[in-house]
Amino acid sequence: MRLRIEHTTRYEFSAPVAHGLQRLRLTPKNTQGQKVLDWQMRFSGARAEVEYDDHNHNRTVLVSVEPGARSLEVHCEGRIATADNAGIIGHHSGHMPMWAFLAQSAMTRPGPRMRAIMSGLDVPRGETLPMLHRLSVLVLEAVRYAPGETQVHTSAEEAAALGMGVCQDHAHIFIGAARAAGVPARYVSGYLMMNDQIEQEATHAWAEAHVDGLGWVGFDVSNGISPDERYVRVATGRDYREAAPVTGMRYGSGDSVLEVRLAVEQQQADQ
Repeated sequence: MRLRIEHTTRYEFSAPVAHGLQRLRLTPKNTQGQKVLDWQMRFSGARAEVEYDDHNHNRTVLVSVEPGARSLEVHCEGRIATADNAGIIGHHSGHMPMWAFLAQSAMTRPGPRMRAIMSGLDVPRGETLPMLHRLSVLVLEAVRYAPGETQVHTSAEEAAALGMGVCQDHAHIFIGAARAAGVPARYVSGYLMMNDQIEQEATHAWAEAHVDGLGWVGFDVSNGISPDERYVRVATGRDYREAAPVTGMRYGSGDSVLEVRLAVEQQQADQ
């Protein structure tokens, strides 16, 4: 399948910015089941300073906000060829050792509510893949999808206790529980082509776990499936903070308003 993506992130500032830096992880990866055919990134109110691959093998661009800017816009567009590999990504790449994906972070650390979810894992010991699929089901049963109830800084345990969340929360709960069960797991940010709409309000997120004999395998808890040809992987990390599409800092008085425009659609092969 060929997917065409347009993604615009725009900040409006209530006062001129004296200084600002943004870290962008917005370039899709070339991985098993995914090939970047073309990808462009344009800026308004900022300029690129450096581009590099981070410790998770994410293509990263640092941009500086132009002094005195009242707005910042990052526009990405491109085409990605994808295939359905039943969520299997395969061997590990990047500079992070596997044991790093067993360590809990503040975003994934289990508490009483997450341990209660894990108590339902009635899969025989050693059957890792069936256990992970069962875990995905348990998380979605315990934490219903509900936009607007959590924030980007909400931890997995907080979302589990609330019983509501979005794809980020589902991924963090799954990751924390998988690690607690001795399975390396990581966070994935990317795009999902929806069958019923092109325009979207946000990027998507899911989890990957490392299974002996298969390598990294994806689990989209929110949709109850393993990623297929409708998914585009962009960045990975130990949690949201390491895979967030846009992070940064700025100096200057005033507030900012964020607007995101995103369109993901299938493209005919001859286009």
